[in-house]
Amino acid sequence: MENRGYCGLNCENCDVFIATKNDDKNLREKLAKDCQEMQQFNIEAKDVNCSGCKSDGVRFVYCSGCEMRSCNIAKGYESCAECKEYPCEHEANLIDHVPDAREYIEKKRQ
Repeated sequence: MENRGYCGLNCENCDVFIATKNDDKNLREKLAKDCQEMQQFNIEAKDVNCSGCKSDGVRFVYCSGCEMRSCNIAKGYESCAECKEYPCEHEANLIDHVPDAREYIEKKRQ
């Protein structure tokens, strides 16, 4: 069974999820450095942790503030596939850049 976020992302393919699952210090350090350099997101390696979008565990700081996640929780949806407003402004950037998430949501909508 796939571990999909509300937006359709496969958490199992996320480097932050992988670093957490494998307790990979080197990957955490690389991801923290990448966040600082590319996204201008200041984070330390110790904070690179996530047990999945829908888990009761820890979520990556970037994902904790996700508007798609908050919207689905507020509406009681399992994913954006259930929303009549799909695609909305929250999803627009993701579906353009992550074809796998878009394909998953669109398949669920059928």
